Amino acid sequence: MLAAKVLPLSSSGNSSLGRPPNHYHFHPNLNFKPTTINKSQVITQCLQSPSPSVLDSSDSSIPPQLRVNIYSESLPFIQKFRGKTIVVKYGGAAMKSESLQSSVIRDLVLLSCVGLRIVFVHGGGPEINHWLTRLNIQPNFLNGLRVTDASTMEIVSMVLVGKVNKHLVALINKAGATAVGLSGIDGRLFTARPNPNSAQLGFVGDIATVDPSVLFPLINTNHIPVIASVAADEEGQSYNINADTAAGELAAALGAEKLILLTDVAGILEDKEDIGSLVKEIDIKGVKRMVDEGKIAGGMIPKVSCCVRAIAQGVRTASVIDGRLPHSLLLEILTDQGAGTMITG
Repeated sequence: MLAAKVLPLSSSGNSSLGRPPNHYHFHPNLNFKPTTINKSQVITQCLQSPSPSVLDSSDSSIPPQLRVNIYSESLPFIQKFRGKTIVVKYGGAAMKSESLQSSVIRDLVLLSCVGLRIVFVHGGGPEINHWLTRLNIQPNFLNGLRVTDASTMEIVSMVLVGKVNKHLVALINKAGATAVGLSGIDGRLFTARPNPNSAQLGFVGDIATVDPSVLFPLINTNHIPVIASVAADEEGQSYNINADTAAGELAAALGAEKLILLTDVAGILEDKEDIGSLVKEIDIKGVKRMVDEGKIAGGMIPKVSCCVRAIAQGVRTASVIDGRLPHSLLLEILTDQGAGTMITG
């Protein structure tokens, strides 16, 4: 059995998934003397800079030679993922903070521009809570799932499909890509069925089937589908769908290369009290062992479960990454250090 491999965050070891080897590049100091270090170190250092505009060509504080070296260092990773479908689930702190939201949108557009086929799935829990409160409806949860009566379902649909979805589409379009907003109802993308606990949860649904055919013309013409996690059953009744679950099932149906869940935690920790115990890479057996040992618990269980299910259905890797970290998407895809935990088959 391959157990969890705990590496320090500064680890420079190449993974077993064909990460590019070290080579010469210019070190990010002003004398530009060549040095041999990890291939992604210069990218990682720049992406982790506190300046949100570190890759912005309008930032004249970055020497031109350093800027082009950053792009050059990214080439092997771009070649690896170019033309591949990447499903990104967006939520949590990265959705609530305007600066983090800007970082995520810019990262998506950059990845799309260099040839990755991005599919963006979102929830919107805080925004739903805000509007429920404004309408004097008390948000109610059971085992981490929103209790969704008819009135709440109406608000969920209006907020996710009519407000959050279109806001994200507008941000992506403004940043230079072309996004198209959809929900799981459109094109019968998702067909829902009631959750087994529907008597207590109301209109909370599971995904019965996925038909991604409506997405192929968009993906093939370099559009970014932005998908709200609402679906309907065969009778047309709308259901609130967990966005992590929606992203995982969609990644499997699309045959995606990678599923990425943006979260409010660093990733899977060997010791929940020690952020330094981040598990950088783990296989399905290791995940199951950590669940059995209680090291993966609470809200992390449904996240890793949807990752495991996606991998079992053909997705190559799934990553739970820290959405609170600026440019975490680029760190995960364009470096060999990543930004969280990668789960493999």
